[in-house]
Amino acid sequence: MKIVVTGAAGFIGSHLCEKLLEDPAVHVIGVDGLIPSSTPVSMRENNIKDLLVHPRFTFLRENLLTADWERILPGVDIIYHLAGMPGVRSSWGADFKQYIDNNIAATQRLLEGCRDFPIHKFIYASTSSVYGEQLGQVSETATTSPLSPYGVSKLTGEYLCKVYAHTTKLPLVILRFFTVYGPRQRPDMAFHKFIAHALAGKPIPLNGDGTQTRDFTYVGDCVAAIAATVHAEQIIGETINIGGKERASVLECIAIIERLLGRKIDVQLMGKPIGEPNHTWADIRKAQRLLGYAPETDLQTGLDAEFKYLISHISPD
Repeated sequence: MKIVVTGAAGFIGSHLCEKLLEDPAVHVIGVDGLIPSSTPVSMRENNIKDLLVHPRFTFLRENLLTADWERILPGVDIIYHLAGMPGVRSSWGADFKQYIDNNIAATQRLLEGCRDFPIHKFIYASTSSVYGEQLGQVSETATTSPLSPYGVSKLTGEYLCKVYAHTTKLPLVILRFFTVYGPRQRPDMAFHKFIAHALAGKPIPLNGDGTQTRDFTYVGDCVAAIAATVHAEQIIGETINIGGKERASVLECIAIIERLLGRKIDVQLMGKPIGEPNHTWADIRKAQRLLGYAPETDLQTGLDAEFKYLISHISPD
């Protein structure tokens, strides 16, 4: 089986490639343009250094806006489209053009490339940001109302995928991820920033008052759910939430990091962020039913893994 993963050098993408390669029948083609973003290129290159020597992994440094899909897609069974420009806070202002190019135009171009090839499944990686502010547990039938340009760009990608699924019979599956964390997490994400600042003895930057809650999803659980779509039946046309084992406030997460560090952490209040909901909470019953999904990693365990990873990968000041 031949599988393409776009965004293969990214946080989730690199973990997904490793997970897929556990199946000896799978060959993975990782596509990543290593375009400038919040994650340094050196960090993304480190994410895939072990993959590069794997006999069933092929890496293509290709920008999705210029990639030759007629060369890449023949014989491909499944596409996981994880590539894109991430980040809520950086999506405002003139930088939104990067989101138009890399989340909307690149997706449309890949969808066009799929028209001439008999893809068995096309999995589009979306985000809980498409929901906006919701009350209580959120199912896939909830009204989408993104609060940020980033959320708009990802929701636009969903609509593009649905248009092509309707007109070209593309076998589409949409997965919406809820606050994924763990080793290799992007440096602009909260846990990475908290731990990095704490290790350097600096106050951690806190947006809001810390009472906001998130449905935190450990990356290992997330990629288990993504990889389960390979063999899952009756999922074509579905939109599926991928949430975590444990929901908590930001202040509760800081307390866990303090326990891991063995001391109190100073906090620098940064003001209320724009474009972010106060609470997220995924209804994952559809993932449980269709993918056999059962997140296993609690916050204490997951944060410990990210903490240990960053200790070994952050250069001292």
